[in-house]
Amino acid sequence: MSHGLFDSGFKNPVLRWFDQRLPLLTLMHKEYAAFPTPRNFNYFWNFGALAMVVLMVMLVTGIFLSMHYTAHVDYAFDSVERIMRDVNYGWLMRYLHLNGASMFFIVVYIHIFRGMYYGSYKNPRELLWILGVVILILMMATAFVGYVLPWGQMSFWAATVITNLFSAFPLIGDEIVVWMWGGFSVDNPTLNRFFSLHYLLPFVIVGVVFLHVVALHINGSNNPLGVEPKGPKDTLPFHPYYTIKDTFGLGVFLIFFSAFVFFAPNYLGHPDNYIPANPLVTPPHIVPEWYFMPFYAILRAVPDKLGGVILMFGSVLVLFALPWLDTSKVRSAKFRPMYKIFFWIFVADCFVLGYAGAMPAEGIWIHITRVATLYYFAFFLVILPLLGKFERPLPLPASISEPVLKSPGGGPVAAGAPAKPMEKA
Repeated sequence: MSHGLFDSGFKNPVLRWFDQRLPLLTLMHKEYAAFPTPRNFNYFWNFGALAMVVLMVMLVTGIFLSMHYTAHVDYAFDSVERIMRDVNYGWLMRYLHLNGASMFFIVVYIHIFRGMYYGSYKNPRELLWILGVVILILMMATAFVGYVLPWGQMSFWAATVITNLFSAFPLIGDEIVVWMWGGFSVDNPTLNRFFSLHYLLPFVIVGVVFLHVVALHINGSNNPLGVEPKGPKDTLPFHPYYTIKDTFGLGVFLIFFSAFVFFAPNYLGHPDNYIPANPLVTPPHIVPEWYFMPFYAILRAVPDKLGGVILMFGSVLVLFALPWLDTSKVRSAKFRPMYKIFFWIFVADCFVLGYAGAMPAEGIWIHITRVATLYYFAFFLVILPLLGKFERPLPLPASISEPVLKSPGGGPVAAGAPAKPMEKA
């Protein structure tokens, strides 16, 4: 094995000295500055970077809040109130963390819908998609255990209802519930366990995000056309083109985020959570946070408890199989007219499920929820497999740059056809 200093390209003597011994700067330059990126990204490609920013905000504010939080059923609610009232800028940290959870889910949900619309889960990016679904599941687990920590009425009863769902599993269900509770009811051991998990899981998310980014940089990014880059004319270096674009998107997002933090900090929460937890008083309508509403609606769509639990978990787990359920060879919905229609119906269906989850499980809402649940699963298990066989996609451009620079003959080139030479200026 050869030994010696790494041949760093940095001119600054201090940076060069460091990079020769530990070439992190060269790695960052290669992966985040000179990294070739498709030149046709739109602003929907900002949301991956926004998710990274929100994750960092959640980590920093969470560490700060944990310094002042007391994980005990007698003191948890009061410790949160003390953070809000007595700790310097505690209210800001709490509201950033509280609304940051909602912002995180908004950004990630848009990121997922974008991936579905443009076919970012297809070969060779199946593992990239699977890692993204793992991140979503870890986010859900982290958000759920975090929702319990303020120990308000909705926190306590949401924990009681959701953990009780595991009792529906035959043979091992009751043992799972007792293990989660740390006893025979939601009490102090439960709160301690949830606090430990809420502190640990974000760092697990960071680890999976690292793998997600590695998989992205190995296979490259998808793009709105769904056509692989075919040369330098189809790509741009990530910096400065997309760092500037991401910075602009971040500025717009921070305005949106700040509007909730400073002007409507409790708009996305539930007022009952400002009442201390009382095991003897059941709220009239127990609901989870808004980002769980579609899955909560699916849970209630089936009168059988075990069936509802299976459908609720299945609604997330089916995402793992999406790269193989979609049998079409064309990635982007821009060239799939039938898929585009079914996709936007699916998006509307998710909003309907979210709204229905907030409504009482009675009357017309039961029927709406069942129809919406049926379409949700039909989209993945019936529509996508059949579309790949019966849909006739539009012709694909020969390259990313071809629709912009125009081929001499004009118009799109059929998929697989060789690109025509460009005219000289």
